Amino acid sequence: MTEIWDSIVHFFSLFQPKYIIENGGLILLLLVVFIENGLFFGFFLPGDSLLFTAGLLCATGILPQPFVLVITSVFATAVVGNIVGYWFGKRAGSSLYNRKDSFFFRKSHLKAAEEFYLKYGTKTLIIGRFLPVIRTFAPIVAGAINMTFPKFMFANILGAAAWVGSLVTIGYFLGNVWPEAEHYLGYIIILLVVITAIPVVRTFLNQKKNKPTSNV
Repeated sequence: MTEIWDSIVHFFSLFQPKYIIENGGLILLLLVVFIENGLFFGFFLPGDSLLFTAGLLCATGILPQPFVLVITSVFATAVVGNIVGYWFGKRAGSSLYNRKDSFFFRKSHLKAAEEFYLKYGTKTLIIGRFLPVIRTFAPIVAGAINMTFPKFMFANILGAAAWVGSLVTIGYFLGNVWPEAEHYLGYIIILLVVITAIPVVRTFLNQKKNKPTSNV
Protein backbone atom coordinates (compact mmCIF):
# COMPACT_ATOMS: atom_id res chain seq x y z
CA MET A 1 0.00 0.00 0.00
CA THR A 2 2.87 2.37 0.87
CA GLU A 3 4.55 1.69 -2.47
CA ILE A 4 1.33 2.50 -4.37
CA TRP A 5 0.91 5.74 -2.43
CA ASP A 6 4.54 6.71 -3.08
CA SER A 7 4.01 6.06 -6.79
CA ILE A 8 0.92 8.28 -6.83
CA VAL A 9 2.75 11.08 -5.01
CA HIS A 10 5.69 10.76 -7.41
CA PHE A 11 3.37 10.89 -10.45
CA PHE A 12 1.72 14.12 -9.34
CA SER A 13 5.05 15.64 -8.35
CA LEU A 14 6.06 15.37 -12.02
CA PHE A 15 3.62 18.23 -12.73
CA GLN A 16 4.86 20.48 -9.92
CA PRO A 17 6.54 23.63 -11.29
CA LYS A 18 9.61 23.39 -9.07
CA TYR A 19 10.08 19.69 -9.90
CA ILE A 20 9.82 20.42 -13.64
CA ILE A 21 12.45 23.15 -13.50
CA GLU A 22 14.84 21.43 -11.08
CA ASN A 23 14.84 18.19 -13.08
CA GLY A 24 14.36 19.39 -16.65
CA GLY A 25 15.78 22.90 -16.63
CA LEU A 26 14.94 25.39 -19.36
CA ILE A 27 14.30 22.70 -22.01
CA LEU A 28 11.53 20.97 -20.04
CA LEU A 29 10.12 24.36 -19.01
CA LEU A 30 9.78 25.34 -22.68
CA LEU A 31 8.31 21.96 -23.61
CA VAL A 32 5.58 22.27 -20.96
CA VAL A 33 4.78 25.84 -22.05
CA PHE A 34 4.52 24.70 -25.67
CA ILE A 35 2.24 21.75 -24.87
CA GLU A 36 -0.10 23.79 -22.69
CA ASN A 37 -0.40 26.57 -25.25
CA GLY A 38 -0.49 24.45 -28.38
CA LEU A 39 -1.98 21.02 -27.77
CA PHE A 40 -5.53 20.42 -26.50
CA PHE A 41 -4.43 17.73 -24.03
CA GLY A 42 -2.11 20.16 -22.21
CA PHE A 43 -4.91 21.98 -20.39
CA PHE A 44 -3.99 20.44 -17.01
CA LEU A 45 -0.37 21.65 -17.00
CA PRO A 46 0.71 24.34 -14.48
CA GLY A 47 1.10 27.38 -16.75
CA ASP A 48 0.81 30.41 -14.46
CA SER A 49 2.58 28.86 -11.50
CA LEU A 50 5.30 27.46 -13.80
CA LEU A 51 6.14 30.89 -15.21
CA PHE A 52 6.15 32.49 -11.76
CA THR A 53 8.37 29.69 -10.42
CA ALA A 54 10.72 30.00 -13.41
CA GLY A 55 11.27 33.67 -12.61
CA LEU A 56 11.79 33.02 -8.91
CA LEU A 57 14.21 30.12 -9.46
CA CYS A 58 16.07 32.13 -12.09
CA ALA A 59 16.65 34.80 -9.43
CA THR A 60 17.87 32.27 -6.86
CA GLY A 61 20.17 30.49 -9.34
CA ILE A 62 18.39 27.13 -9.47
CA LEU A 63 17.52 27.93 -13.08
CA PRO A 64 21.03 28.97 -14.19
CA GLN A 65 20.23 30.70 -17.48
CA PRO A 66 20.17 34.54 -17.63
CA PHE A 67 16.80 36.19 -17.00
CA VAL A 68 16.68 37.72 -20.51
CA LEU A 69 17.19 34.30 -22.12
CA VAL A 70 14.52 32.70 -19.92
CA ILE A 71 11.84 35.34 -20.53
CA THR A 72 12.46 35.69 -24.28
CA SER A 73 12.56 31.94 -24.93
CA VAL A 74 9.38 31.34 -22.89
CA PHE A 75 7.67 34.21 -24.76
CA ALA A 76 8.65 32.79 -28.16
CA THR A 77 7.51 29.31 -27.15
CA ALA A 78 4.13 30.61 -25.96
CA VAL A 79 3.62 32.39 -29.29
CA VAL A 80 4.59 29.33 -31.35
CA GLY A 81 2.42 27.08 -29.19
CA ASN A 82 -0.64 29.22 -29.86
CA ILE A 83 0.09 29.16 -33.60
CA VAL A 84 0.02 25.36 -33.50
CA GLY A 85 -3.30 25.47 -31.58
CA TYR A 86 -4.72 27.91 -34.14
CA TRP A 87 -3.62 25.69 -37.04
CA PHE A 88 -5.17 22.63 -35.35
CA GLY A 89 -8.47 24.44 -34.79
CA LYS A 90 -8.53 25.74 -38.37
CA ARG A 91 -7.88 22.29 -39.77
CA ALA A 92 -10.34 20.48 -37.50
CA GLY A 93 -13.04 23.16 -37.74
CA SER A 94 -16.54 22.33 -36.55
CA SER A 95 -15.70 18.61 -36.36
CA LEU A 96 -14.17 19.36 -32.95
CA TYR A 97 -17.66 19.85 -31.55
CA ASN A 98 -18.61 16.35 -32.69
CA ARG A 99 -15.57 14.76 -31.09
CA LYS A 100 -16.33 12.37 -28.23
CA ASP A 101 -15.18 13.26 -24.73
CA SER A 102 -12.10 11.45 -23.50
CA PHE A 103 -9.58 11.73 -20.68
CA PHE A 104 -7.63 14.36 -22.68
CA PHE A 105 -10.53 16.13 -24.38
CA ARG A 106 -13.72 17.70 -23.07
CA LYS A 107 -16.22 19.54 -25.24
CA SER A 108 -17.07 21.60 -22.16
CA HIS A 109 -13.56 23.09 -22.29
CA LEU A 110 -14.06 24.03 -25.92
CA LYS A 111 -17.44 25.59 -25.17
CA ALA A 112 -16.00 27.50 -22.20
CA ALA A 113 -13.43 29.09 -24.52
CA GLU A 114 -16.18 29.81 -27.04
CA GLU A 115 -18.23 31.54 -24.33
CA PHE A 116 -15.26 33.78 -23.57
CA TYR A 117 -15.11 34.68 -27.27
CA LEU A 118 -18.79 35.61 -27.26
CA LYS A 119 -18.15 37.91 -24.30
CA TYR A 120 -14.70 39.33 -25.03
CA GLY A 121 -14.04 38.66 -28.74
CA THR A 122 -10.38 38.78 -29.80
CA LYS A 123 -9.40 39.91 -26.28
CA THR A 124 -9.98 36.28 -25.23
CA LEU A 125 -6.51 35.51 -26.62
CA ILE A 126 -5.09 38.08 -24.19
CA ILE A 127 -7.28 37.59 -21.12
CA GLY A 128 -7.35 33.83 -21.65
CA ARG A 129 -3.58 33.57 -21.24
CA PHE A 130 -4.10 34.02 -17.50
CA LEU A 131 -6.87 31.42 -17.24
CA PRO A 132 -6.31 27.64 -17.07
CA VAL A 133 -8.15 25.64 -19.76
CA ILE A 134 -9.11 28.84 -21.63
CA ARG A 135 -5.40 29.39 -22.29
CA THR A 136 -5.18 26.05 -24.09
CA PHE A 137 -8.45 26.18 -26.03
CA ALA A 138 -8.58 29.88 -27.00
CA PRO A 139 -6.23 29.53 -30.02
CA ILE A 140 -8.01 26.33 -31.10
CA VAL A 141 -11.39 28.09 -31.11
CA ALA A 142 -9.81 31.06 -32.94
CA GLY A 143 -8.80 28.69 -35.73
CA ALA A 144 -12.14 26.88 -35.72
CA ILE A 145 -14.10 30.13 -36.15
CA ASN A 146 -11.74 31.23 -38.96
CA MET A 147 -10.31 34.30 -37.27
CA THR A 148 -7.94 35.96 -39.74
CA PHE A 149 -4.29 35.08 -39.11
CA PRO A 150 -3.01 38.70 -38.80
CA LYS A 151 -5.73 39.46 -36.25
CA PHE A 152 -4.91 36.24 -34.39
CA MET A 153 -1.16 36.95 -34.39
CA PHE A 154 -1.60 40.47 -33.03
CA ALA A 155 -3.60 39.18 -30.05
CA ASN A 156 -1.34 36.13 -29.73
CA ILE A 157 1.82 38.23 -29.39
CA LEU A 158 0.18 40.78 -27.11
CA GLY A 159 -1.26 38.05 -24.87
CA ALA A 160 2.03 36.15 -24.66
CA ALA A 161 3.92 39.35 -23.81
CA ALA A 162 1.47 40.22 -21.03
CA TRP A 163 1.34 36.66 -19.62
CA VAL A 164 5.03 35.80 -19.76
CA GLY A 165 6.27 39.31 -19.05
CA SER A 166 4.19 39.77 -15.91
CA LEU A 167 4.47 36.35 -14.25
CA VAL A 168 8.15 35.65 -14.96
CA THR A 169 9.12 39.20 -13.97
CA ILE A 170 7.09 39.12 -10.73
CA GLY A 171 8.68 35.79 -9.79
CA TYR A 172 12.16 37.10 -10.61
CA PHE A 173 11.59 40.31 -8.63
CA LEU A 174 10.29 38.40 -5.60
CA GLY A 175 13.24 35.99 -5.77
CA ASN A 176 15.64 38.93 -5.69
CA VAL A 177 14.05 40.89 -2.86
CA TRP A 178 13.00 37.84 -0.82
CA PRO A 179 15.06 34.72 -1.69
CA GLU A 180 13.39 32.82 1.17
CA ALA A 181 10.16 32.89 -0.87
CA GLU A 182 11.37 29.67 -2.47
CA HIS A 183 10.58 27.87 0.81
CA TYR A 184 6.98 29.10 0.66
CA LEU A 185 6.52 28.32 -3.02
CA GLY A 186 3.83 25.72 -2.36
CA TYR A 187 1.59 28.26 -0.60
CA ILE A 188 2.19 30.91 -3.27
CA ILE A 189 1.29 28.46 -6.03
CA ILE A 190 -1.92 27.42 -4.27
CA LEU A 191 -2.90 31.09 -4.07
CA LEU A 192 -2.16 31.57 -7.78
CA VAL A 193 -4.17 28.48 -8.72
CA VAL A 194 -7.19 29.63 -6.69
CA ILE A 195 -7.11 33.17 -8.13
CA THR A 196 -6.81 32.02 -11.76
CA ALA A 197 -9.37 29.23 -11.36
CA ILE A 198 -12.21 31.49 -10.17
CA PRO A 199 -13.16 32.93 -13.63
CA VAL A 200 -12.99 29.47 -15.24
CA VAL A 201 -15.18 27.88 -12.57
CA ARG A 202 -17.64 30.75 -12.94
CA THR A 203 -17.80 30.15 -16.71
CA PHE A 204 -18.50 26.43 -16.27
CA LEU A 205 -21.21 27.19 -13.71
CA ASN A 206 -22.81 29.67 -16.11
CA GLN A 207 -22.73 27.02 -18.81
CA LYS A 208 -24.65 24.59 -16.63
CA LYS A 209 -27.06 27.29 -15.49
CA ASN A 210 -27.84 28.39 -19.06
CA LYS A 211 -28.04 24.87 -20.44
CA PRO A 212 -31.65 24.19 -21.51
CA THR A 213 -33.35 21.39 -19.63
CA SER A 214 -35.08 18.79 -21.77
CA ASN A 215 -38.75 18.21 -21.14
CA VAL A 216 -39.60 14.53 -20.90
